[in-house]
Amino acid sequence: MAFGGNALIRQGEEGTQTEQIENSDRLARRLLHFVEKDYDLLLVHGNGPQVGNILIQVEEAVTKVPPLSLDVCVALSEGSIGYLLERSLLNQLRARKIRREVVTLITQVLVARSDPGFRKPTKPIGPFYTRYRADYLMKRQGWLMVEDSGRGYRKVVPSPRPRMVLSLPAIRNELRNGCIVIAGGGGGIPVIRNEDGYLRGVEAVIDKDYTAGLLASELVPDLFAILTGVDQVFLNFGRSDQVRVERLPLAEARRHLKDGQFPAGSMGPKMETAIEFVEGTGREVLITSVDRLKDALAGRAGTRIVPDLRRSGPVKRGKGR
Repeated sequence: MAFGGNALIRQGEEGTQTEQIENSDRLARRLLHFVEKDYDLLLVHGNGPQVGNILIQVEEAVTKVPPLSLDVCVALSEGSIGYLLERSLLNQLRARKIRREVVTLITQVLVARSDPGFRKPTKPIGPFYTRYRADYLMKRQGWLMVEDSGRGYRKVVPSPRPRMVLSLPAIRNELRNGCIVIAGGGGGIPVIRNEDGYLRGVEAVIDKDYTAGLLASELVPDLFAILTGVDQVFLNFGRSDQVRVERLPLAEARRHLKDGQFPAGSMGPKMETAIEFVEGTGREVLITSVDRLKDALAGRAGTRIVPDLRRSGPVKRGKGR
């Protein structure tokens, strides 16, 4: 199950620790519905608002403490978000007298040095800067900065595709042991291998939907759910003629993606991930919101990306519970 960092910092909130704890508790209550149905759970969360806040803290304290690289900031957000989710889940398990363990894995994800994303960074992150400060950072730090909608300048970084989740064997093992696993947070910590084969962190961010899709394709779960800010997928979203979609066959999903129905900054990565998963496994993907998750599981909400009626080629089979 993949969900954004906005699940813990909702629209209109300040993002205080108290708000994030309350939202984490709320999410845990909904996730326990799956545990009660004897599903194993692998959770992949986003970290956009949280890592942005960490970067603001780094910038504000730059004259007092040494700055942190982006890969370390991602790791910090993985740990803090994982802790909040883990604690909320453990409390809900105790309240319902369910004996399950929860584990958070700080996850390194391998990306390719030749990935096109490194040649053209496009992902804005962190605080807004004045033109003067942006010029200084570009000269001193070598950052690439862009003007963002008249609000100031922001750093842009590469967003490469994930190639391998390095802790996959550990994730698989913990799931086999019956643990609820939180992994790949924020898309994982982006690392490359140098000429000697050693790992090195890079200044980049990985889309958590792509990492969730990579994990799902390796593990082949009974259900791959992508949680977002809307109850289901729409065509012509935001227009007077928008249309709800309850079921989207693979060929139609490909066509609508190609036609620009799903923008790169919002539904695009989710739909690309869903298409790749359905193509590779022959199973379905459920896209819905946190609030409608239970209804979507029962077929009363959400959008399911499904295989075409006629499908050729091998289908991988995974472990069910």
